[in-house]
Amino acid sequence: MMDSRFRGNDINKSQQMDVSKQIDYWRTSGDEDFSAAESLLEKDHLRHCLFFAHLAIEKMLKAHVTRQINDIPPRIHNLVRLAEKAELSLDAEQIIFLRSFDIFQLEGRYPDSTQILLDSKTAQEKLSKAGDIIKWLKEQL
Repeated sequence: MMDSRFRGNDINKSQQMDVSKQIDYWRTSGDEDFSAAESLLEKDHLRHCLFFAHLAIEKMLKAHVTRQINDIPPRIHNLVRLAEKAELSLDAEQIIFLRSFDIFQLEGRYPDSTQILLDSKTAQEKLSKAGDIIKWLKEQL
């Protein structure tokens, strides 16, 4: 017979979880990933730079989702879907950016996905915009 401490449906997941610690985890981890993205740009690792920038935005959005649902966010990477789950009010420009930025998580995970040719200037511009989004997301937390 299984010990009752290990039966998942006896205790609600959100009762086990400290929401504020989860939010702090996503925020801190997102900050680390954005710092890594900046370092990767300096070394001219452009694809990896933007992959980590995507990851940083994703984690900031997951902090918002955690706050909104008081539970662990879903294991998805689509930035617009995460923003919707967080019930954030994004403007059209933010939505367009997030939708277009999703390509960088695909490139980082799936080598057979469409590859985008990048140069340092374009990567810097995209990283700067990602930083603006992250700053806005932090202000909303």
